Amino acid sequence: MKHHHFKGAEVSCCVKYFLFGFNILFWLLGAAFLGIGLWAWAEKGVLSNLSSITDLGGFDPVWLFIVVGGVMFILGFAGCIGALRENTFLLKFFSVFLGLIFFLELTAGILAFVFKDWIKDQLNFFINNNIKAYRDDIDLQNLIDFAQEYWSCCGAHGPDDWNLNIYFNCTDLNPSRESCGVPFSCCVKDPAEDVINTQCGYDVRRKRELDRQQDIYTKGCVGQFEKWLQDNLKFVAGIFVGIALLQIFGICLAQNLLSDVKAVKANW
Repeated sequence: MKHHHFKGAEVSCCVKYFLFGFNILFWLLGAAFLGIGLWAWAEKGVLSNLSSITDLGGFDPVWLFIVVGGVMFILGFAGCIGALRENTFLLKFFSVFLGLIFFLELTAGILAFVFKDWIKDQLNFFINNNIKAYRDDIDLQNLIDFAQEYWSCCGAHGPDDWNLNIYFNCTDLNPSRESCGVPFSCCVKDPAEDVINTQCGYDVRRKRELDRQQDIYTKGCVGQFEKWLQDNLKFVAGIFVGIALLQIFGICLAQNLLSDVKAVKANW
């Protein structure tokens, strides 16, 4: 009789350990991201002076590692320990938190589609704001250089956006050697050069528009990013759909395990 009493009210080992394995990877990856972010902040002296977090006028790329790593660490911990210990509170937290992230992503995607022009304006503002802070943070500098090299662009709408930076602006009062220039990442690469010429952008904006085109990229990064999105729409959409399916799968696994745990407890 005891056997029949518990029949159909057992915790599925497959679901339990699959959810555990699924989340331990996220937990460890989140811990690695957090570690990299904290190490980067320690190297820049941010951890010893937390008030300097707000000093940077532009975007600090380390925030990506901190925020993404923190979310992955919390989610991974809740899902991993919740599955292993069959803890209903942690499993509920995991499901709700993951569901909330999914809802926010869906909302952001819809709003981005509806308010495309506003998003474009915000992207333009974001890039120009970071152009101003280009020399303030080495991580931000590397991020901008990578973006300009990858998308073969210069500035938000063109090279003259670099007038916003105190080192590159074209005013007569600017004593910088980089005055009226652009960063080396704006330069058209010469395949014959093995070593990057970091001075290739000096004085380039003193030239005529047609002469500039031989030396630097003249298209803005906003337009180039839009073009890249259109050219790679299937790939980008595939990534977002894949992430969404993983989140739904995780929620289903957690809810399935939660139902099993509740069913077993109801028979105690």
